[in-house]
Amino acid sequence: MASIQPTEKIQKKKVTFSNILVGAGMNMFEVSTLGQPFEVVKTTCAANRTLNMFQATKVVWSRGGPLGFYQGLIPWGWIEASTKGAVLMFVSSDIEYRLRMFGASPFVAGIGGGISGGLVQSYLTMGFCTCMKTVEITRSKSAGDGKPVPTSMQVFREIYRKEGIRGINKGVNAVAIRQMTNWGSRFGLSRLAEDTIRTLNGKGKDEKLAAWEKILSSAIGGGLSAWNQPIEVIRVEMQSKTNDPKRPKNMSVWGCAKYIYSTNGIAGLYRGVPPRVALGIWQTICMVALGDYAKSFVAKLSKEEVIH
Repeated sequence: MASIQPTEKIQKKKVTFSNILVGAGMNMFEVSTLGQPFEVVKTTCAANRTLNMFQATKVVWSRGGPLGFYQGLIPWGWIEASTKGAVLMFVSSDIEYRLRMFGASPFVAGIGGGISGGLVQSYLTMGFCTCMKTVEITRSKSAGDGKPVPTSMQVFREIYRKEGIRGINKGVNAVAIRQMTNWGSRFGLSRLAEDTIRTLNGKGKDEKLAAWEKILSSAIGGGLSAWNQPIEVIRVEMQSKTNDPKRPKNMSVWGCAKYIYSTNGIAGLYRGVPPRVALGIWQTICMVALGDYAKSFVAKLSKEEVIH
């Protein structure tokens, strides 16, 4: 069988480095507005699985009122957002474009682009930042018997002293699984929602959607992507600090899942779903709907073609 050859359009397409700046900017906007508050509440629920969402919100508020919802934003949240946003937009946009040129549907191309972007960002930038952001949000769990709560930098130095680079990248495999399924779902389901809205409104397959239709599609894709919440709870548990003597050391993803199930049951694996849904909606609106508009704006300035 003859192999599929790329079209001339793929061969001549320039690598769009502007997507690096677009991705970094959009993700910085996302995390600095609603993203970090949803992230803090979600992480608090996942790390303290006996708390419901209301109780977790009270815990966050007790850490400093409104500022408690932005715990971990500076520097870890900003470092993570700028780097992962740049990588995600650059890789996912290029892969999605190439898959479309090979004839893939927007749904399949969106999944492929999202999975690729999520995988690369996890191992390239997110392992370290996600670990330290989680330490910052959950570090109050690491103190006991009246001892002062260590700062995140003290925890960082202690982890590095004991475990080196592997220690501060703990849970990176769980992060990779989460990000691949996150962005594969978000891009894929958002593109599917866009096609569905076009069909329902009698529009052509390449006809542009109204702004509210793009935003609605991204909200649907982002909300439905929370199906993988168990891997997020596992990721938080692997990266958080706790004094639980029953907690195994050096847990694998599977070992952590068994630990959570043994202590909190199946419900424990789904802690933090409501804020995760809200976070997924906001992230996807920023990175897919608004990201498409930002890429189109930049493309017009550089006279490049954008497919979305």
